[in-house]
Amino acid sequence: MATPEPGREVLVGAIERVAFHNPENGFCVLSVKARGQRDFVTIVGHAAMVAVGEWVTASGEWSNDRTYGLQFRAQFLKISVPSSLDGMEKYLGSGMIRGIGPVYAKRMVELFGTEVFSIVESHPKRLREVEGIGPKRARRITAAWADQKVVREIMVFLLQHGIGTARAVRIFKTYGVDAVQVMSENPYRLARDIRGIGFLTADGIAAKLGIEQTAMIRLRAGISYTLAEAMGNGHCGLPVAKLTVLATKLLDVPEALIATALELELKDKTVTADSMAGISCIFLSGLHHAEQAVAGHLWRLLNGGLPWATINADKALPWVEARTGLALAGRQADAVRQALCSKTMVITGGPGVGKTTIVNAILQILLVKEVKLLLCAPTGRAAKRLSESTGMEARTIHRLLEFDPKSFGFRRNEDHPLDCDLLVIDESSMVDVTLMLSLLRAVPGHAAVLIIGDVDQLPSVGPGQVLADIIRSGTIPVVRLTEVFRQAARSRIVASAHRINAGRMPELKAADGESDFYFVPAENPEQAAERALTVVCSRIPRRFGFDPVREIQVLCPMNRGGAGARSLNIELQAALNPAGENRVERFGWTFAPGDKVMQVENDYDKEVYNGDIGFVEHVNADEGELGARFDGRCVIYGFGELDMLVPAYAATIHKSQGSEYPAVVIVVLKQHYAMLQRNLLYTGITRGKRLVVLVGQRKAVEIAVKNVSGRRRWSKLDEWLISGPDGSP
Repeated sequence: MATPEPGREVLVGAIERVAFHNPENGFCVLSVKARGQRDFVTIVGHAAMVAVGEWVTASGEWSNDRTYGLQFRAQFLKISVPSSLDGMEKYLGSGMIRGIGPVYAKRMVELFGTEVFSIVESHPKRLREVEGIGPKRARRITAAWADQKVVREIMVFLLQHGIGTARAVRIFKTYGVDAVQVMSENPYRLARDIRGIGFLTADGIAAKLGIEQTAMIRLRAGISYTLAEAMGNGHCGLPVAKLTVLATKLLDVPEALIATALELELKDKTVTADSMAGISCIFLSGLHHAEQAVAGHLWRLLNGGLPWATINADKALPWVEARTGLALAGRQADAVRQALCSKTMVITGGPGVGKTTIVNAILQILLVKEVKLLLCAPTGRAAKRLSESTGMEARTIHRLLEFDPKSFGFRRNEDHPLDCDLLVIDESSMVDVTLMLSLLRAVPGHAAVLIIGDVDQLPSVGPGQVLADIIRSGTIPVVRLTEVFRQAARSRIVASAHRINAGRMPELKAADGESDFYFVPAENPEQAAERALTVVCSRIPRRFGFDPVREIQVLCPMNRGGAGARSLNIELQAALNPAGENRVERFGWTFAPGDKVMQVENDYDKEVYNGDIGFVEHVNADEGELGARFDGRCVIYGFGELDMLVPAYAATIHKSQGSEYPAVVIVVLKQHYAMLQRNLLYTGITRGKRLVVLVGQRKAVEIAVKNVSGRRRWSKLDEWLISGPDGSP
């Protein structure tokens, strides 16, 4: 570890307040009671982990910042556990140790004095002597202390190799007590196993450990990382030429070495060679098999007989119209007829074209025939909407398949299939290839499948483009609805969405009288952010009565920038739910009761999934945990798990897929150029149920409407389907 440089001033003291800490790079702003200083000192520097009460040694020099005043800028920071009673109490009560908050910290220090740390570590049974600490809390404190000790060891290892990161807790959860050994033997596992740690971070550790730039362990890890990055952008594989260029740039080695490493990866079957559209490609082997297997399961289902007796559509259609009170248009009636005699079928179309009416008609007819129905959607909100529109229970795909945390797989599969005659999959454009494979595996051979979705929306966040490939293959019956019904056509949201989808500009001029679609011009990011805040916090609530937190959602094409989701989240949170004393600051965000938050990764144990939105109910410093309510269920997070949450006052349009909000405010600027695509703007606008407000530049809207190309996804499902049952596994 580094040591203070000679000639620089050194400050030592206790941390009184952590004003700011960025866990990504370790940058922190600390308020310190330093020896020899009358007032608290502001120290600015870098430290991997910091907590109130800890002892800091800082080497650096003074600086008078125009904005923040006198600061001590540290080139070196050393953090150690406190030795004073006051420091010990503050450290224990800081939330670092789950199960101890300010109240219990005070009691423990009063009882054990300076021996408190050794009591926790070496004589944990004595914790029961503290008032209010029972056996359960004592066990939790002991376990948390042990975990924290290992996390500290991991942090020391990372710091020794020049890496400052807040991922130590996640590393510990993944590798346990073997964490340092794993990182020492193969640091590239970090990039593969730990979300938030990329190849470059792992590569930095590897270099410090003496792993050569041309070492095969490094080159092979670089190839897998390049393909994993492509998977993050929706691809199932990459052309060999493109993969070689990307890996060569990443690794900074000759192409010949990349070719050698690729041969080794192919030999070990980590990756698979195949072609897409006649172009030689390399796939991650798991994704190659997944696309092949999805095609195989679809052919398996197509080749079976219908699970219900023949239904006379000429009698069923008038019956269902009378039952529902809705007259089916010609194309809708044709869709119902086709569904009643199809083993597998797709219904696609935009807003206002009557998908819900068709699905309800199909389900009502089959219910009378005592057909066993199961309904599902990829997100909780989409499943809830499906339930509301059909009057039947709908579940998320994950809950339908019954995730098993022990095996980290689904209980429902080929050996334990779903109990249904018809499975309805809504919002299928969001379903990636791996999730679709898990779902189709669990569909019994006799059952039918009805796939519903809008193929013109953004494809899934995960790899593949399942709905688009199924439709493109031409092997499964597809009903594409295009006629917008009269009532829906009166909505400017619906009209604007269909104009955009057809490559025409939406009408941005103000409508006469009330409308559900508005455009607020803004010339730059600063003005756009300011006007978006005004629209959300005052104009919409005052005019339309929407709750700015629970009923209005701000959407952006991207996270970065002054008018990106991250920046807007900070400003909206400060305006709509300013945090008081009862808050927790972790991973660069502040969380307090009342905050709207989003889950950013699947957590099967907690049964919350990427994109789910909830609301913080409580922050408990004593327990070191936060409670957030998702769809009527309170989910508990330890403070060390809060990197799974972000504030959700603003979100990217990608993250909004499958959700619908009463009011949507979309910020669109030329600065978002890299993301301005027709399907992105179309998806954003169709998230708004009763009101959509565009804030930004007309030119940016024009760019998005004209850009139909999007980013090609390298996937092969359509080819597997076209090749037929013999071409599938």
